[in-house]
Amino acid sequence: MKRRFNLDVSVGLFMILGILCLAYLSVHLGDMALLGRGGYQVTARFANIGSLRAGAPVVIAGVEVGRVERIALENYEARVVLRLHAGLVLHEDAIASIKTRGLIGEKYIQISAGASEDVIPGGGRIRETESALDFEELISKYAFGKI
Repeated sequence: MKRRFNLDVSVGLFMILGILCLAYLSVHLGDMALLGRGGYQVTARFANIGSLRAGAPVVIAGVEVGRVERIALENYEARVVLRLHAGLVLHEDAIASIKTRGLIGEKYIQISAGASEDVIPGGGRIRETESALDFEELISKYAFGKI
């Protein structure tokens, strides 16, 4: 009886340990935060975001500095909320562009650093933006001679 109890306890502890490891890997690899997110938010407005999704990376000079937190439609423009790493300073004349990894890869936001004296505070807005390039529109313009 005691041997059966020890086996049951051992299997139960092994299962709990396995579930905890799975939860840790899910949070760590999924880039999720359980107790709030660090950093600060800024917004940017785009006329066209293409297929940009929440969770897409935000990069400066090829280095990931944040993620797209959420996207909403506001006054017929896409309002994109970015969560950037704490300590990152964006200048007032920074430019946010929607880029594509490869020819048909995922969309991400690239920020070109500015040189202004003024900085964008947390909750502020990146004023200069470049919308996503629409390949279908470019091909149709080329095909019908509008380029």
